[in-house]
Amino acid sequence: MAERGQASVELVAALPALLLAALVALQLLAAGYALTLADGAAEAGALALASGGSAAEAARDALPGWARDDVSVRIRGGEVSVRLRPPSPLRAVAERLAVTSSASARVTK
Repeated sequence: MAERGQASVELVAALPALLLAALVALQLLAAGYALTLADGAAEAGALALASGGSAAEAARDALPGWARDDVSVRIRGGEVSVRLRPPSPLRAVAERLAVTSSASARVTK
């Protein structure tokens, strides 16, 4: 009779570990998605820079609304670098998982 509740007890004990594993997996997926977004934003900024437009504005416009507060754009010469923090419930985690992408453009004058 003592074995009847064993599976329930094991399930309850394992739930926190399963939830943690799911949260880690989702956070890593968010970081990968942020890298894809940063790549596109850097490319958009480089294209704008090559055509004489505002690289920073173009890079920000290439991002979805949630990402615009978590991005920094740097322009040096013909290179546009975009640093993006992925969405995360913990700011410290987002800072550690921040991704950077760069794209270059030939600026003609």
